[in-house]
Amino acid sequence: MSRLVRNIVGTVGVLAVCELVGRSGLVNPEFLPPPTIIGARLTELLNDRGFSLDVVQSVLSWAMALAIAVALAVPVGIIFGSMPLVRSAFSVVVEFLRPIPSVALIPLAIIAIQTNPEMKISLAVFGAFWPILFNTMHAMSDIEPVQINTARAFNLSRFRTLLSVKLPSITPFVFTGVRISASVALILIISTEILAGGGNDSDELWERGGLGTYIETVAAGGARVDLAIAGTFVAGVIGVVINTIFSQIQRRWINWSDGDRNR
Repeated sequence: MSRLVRNIVGTVGVLAVCELVGRSGLVNPEFLPPPTIIGARLTELLNDRGFSLDVVQSVLSWAMALAIAVALAVPVGIIFGSMPLVRSAFSVVVEFLRPIPSVALIPLAIIAIQTNPEMKISLAVFGAFWPILFNTMHAMSDIEPVQINTARAFNLSRFRTLLSVKLPSITPFVFTGVRISASVALILIISTEILAGGGNDSDELWERGGLGTYIETVAAGGARVDLAIAGTFVAGVIGVVINTIFSQIQRRWINWSDGDRNR
């Protein structure tokens, strides 16, 4: 059986079990609606312009956060990996900040940035920064000395060595960090929207709170669990699509990495 067929069979099997449980009366259907009801609500949501704007805002916030994290973490990782003295000087600060959960910073972010798109994007950048930084830093440290010595033998400048030798060598590892950070950023965007909102009155798109705020609003007090589950399903689909896109990019254009050769 191909991977696609196995995935379809597994998904259908899980949905069938959930449908049986929801229809059997073992659980209250108001708190765990069967998949057929969730599917009907999902169809309604896809025709709801307000919900579509929420989804677009969350995806756009995710893309902005990931782009900023890459733009910050890759240069810093290259500097830390190339200059052990600089890395040692900032090691205490890095090790102090890295374990802090981004969600724990929400109260501080509300005070400093207020509840607007900048807050959730900033928290997502903070969380997505670390996987890219450490992958880049360690990749720079693990470049084969033979490659560097060969570049020196050809009298390549440091900048040319960076472009021609170092960056191609670290690309698979950096991309792996980006792929991990993509999931982290999405989780933080949705979580921040649920816990603190993320809307702004600047225009029609940003005045809404995003997908997480929609889920929190409809689920408040158990009022519309079916809509909350449908919204959560959409968040999961977004995550699957993002991971699939990054997986295909890695397999097609970065397939010379050790990880892909061993697969």
